[in-house]
This record gives sequence, C-alpha cells and structure tokens, in this order.
Amino acid sequence: MTHREKKSILGGTASDAAFSIAETSDGGYIMAGQTASKEGDVSNNHGNTDAWVVKLDRTGNKQWQKTFGGTGSEGSQSIIETSEGGYIMAGWTNSNDGDITGYHVGWGMNIGNIDGWVVRLNKDGNLLWNKAFGGSSSDRINSIIQGMDNSYTIAGDTRSNYDGDVGANHGDDDAWTVNIDKEGKILWQKTLGGSDGDMAYFITPTRDGGYVLAGFTSSNDGDVSGNHGGEDAWVVKLDQRGNKQWQRTLGGSSGDIARAVFQRANGSYVMVGSTGSNDGDVIGQLHAGGAWIVTMKDH
Repeated sequence: MTHREKKSILGGTASDAAFSIAETSDGGYIMAGQTASKEGDVSNNHGNTDAWVVKLDRTGNKQWQKTFGGTGSEGSQSIIETSEGGYIMAGWTNSNDGDITGYHVGWGMNIGNIDGWVVRLNKDGNLLWNKAFGGSSSDRINSIIQGMDNSYTIAGDTRSNYDGDVGANHGDDDAWTVNIDKEGKILWQKTLGGSDGDMAYFITPTRDGGYVLAGFTSSNDGDVSGNHGGEDAWVVKLDQRGNKQWQRTLGGSSGDIARAVFQRANGSYVMVGSTGSNDGDVIGQLHAGGAWIVTMKDH
C-alpha cells in the first residue's frame, strides 16, 4: 500500500507561524497563529504581527485566511470549532485599536502591556465578536475549550492583581483560568500559583465535569507544594467552578514543563512535556533535554 502525504507551506515574505490546528466537521482543518507578512498567502495585515487564521480542506489546500489585530502585536495560541458552528480562537494582544475591543491600558497609560484575547468567528472566518481579558499588567491566554453548556474556558497566565478582570495574584506570574459565556461575559475566574512564576499552557475537560491544567511552576508555596527545584511540570485538577481539587509537581532539579494533559478512560492522566532533569521524577534522561511522558492516577 502506498501512503501519500500532503505538505503545505503557507505565509509571505516576513515571519509567519502556526501554533494551533484542529480538525473541522467538514473533514478539513482550522489553523491559527500569527503573521507579520502582508503578501503571499496573507492579506489585510493591520500592523506589526496579526493573529492569523487559515481554513484548509482535507488535503491541506487553503480555502480562506483572515488576519485580526490592531497597530500593535497580536497572536493566536489556540483555536477550536464551536458546537454552534464557526470558530473561536484565543491568544494575546497589545493593541487598543483595529479589531480589538476592551483592551486594558496599563498604569501610566502604558500600551505595552499584553491582554489575553478571545475572538469568535462565523464559519467563513468573519468576526462575530472579540474581547480582551486582563488587568493593568501583562496577561496571556494559551488554551481554550468549549463545555457541554456551550460556555468557554480559557487558561493562561496573568501578572495583574485585583484589577480589571483578574483577582488576587500570588506573586509574579500566576496561572489563570476564566470561564465565559457564548458572548464573552465572564462567569468566573481563578488565579493559581505561589510567590514565583506559574503558568498554564493547556486546559482540557475531565469526566466529572471539571478541568485539568498543564503548565509549569517555580513556586513552592501558595497553591503549590512539592517543587523539586527550578521549574517543575505542574498539573492541576479543578472542579467545575475552577476551584483547585489537587495539584502535582513533577520533575527534578532542572527545568521541566508540562505542555498538555489528558484523562484516560480509566480515570488516570497522561501528561506530555519536556524535561532537562536527570533526577527526581525523571527516569531515562540521557541528554541535556528531552520529550517527557508521565502517567498518573487521579487523586
């Protein structure tokens, strides 16, 4: 049997990157990232870098592309097809014009701060609504999912503290989860972390209606315990309202990061990420860095 594969290269003459791809109900794919190009496969760039969405057919041919942003910089870290039809993407922005609604200007009118950003699109990629989330410091969204109730839950990190859309910060960057309705209204938000840097890269639903986060932590206080040294991979189980149920720090004395986590049919979890350690929880690491897979039980 002959196996054929299709390779597609998309972009223009400047820097272009894809950070997320999802299969669509028509058998094709929806891809999101960022672009600094203004030609080639890219059109209508608004400024520096724009969030970039590309719809592909089942063989990888471009059907359409859209750029979203303002005169600053934007990027999309996550995109999914919605149950209502169309798409929703999440990422970041530091613009206060163009397509951006609700940007949170920093202290002293500092436009350099980053907000998390959610953009809802119809099936043809046209903008339905968008909303910036955050406070007066830098905030970012790395992952978005849709729940059975059609709400959306986003995960990322925040440096803001008791202002804008953000509650109490534990120190430095906190992991941040926000639940929004189908129009982008906040239903609840939670910050998680300790006195050092903490971040969520990925969120996925669990069988009990809650969520599980994957990321990293440099803390060993607050919501974090058991840090092995430096950055640890961090897995956090949340209930359906975003309250922490349990957390696991995984790693050794060097840098370790969890990039994704999934719950298996038997209730256990599989985490994937990277490690620079050769001690602690890490077995078989022979080089300076490596991919890392960990299975763990539900607590």
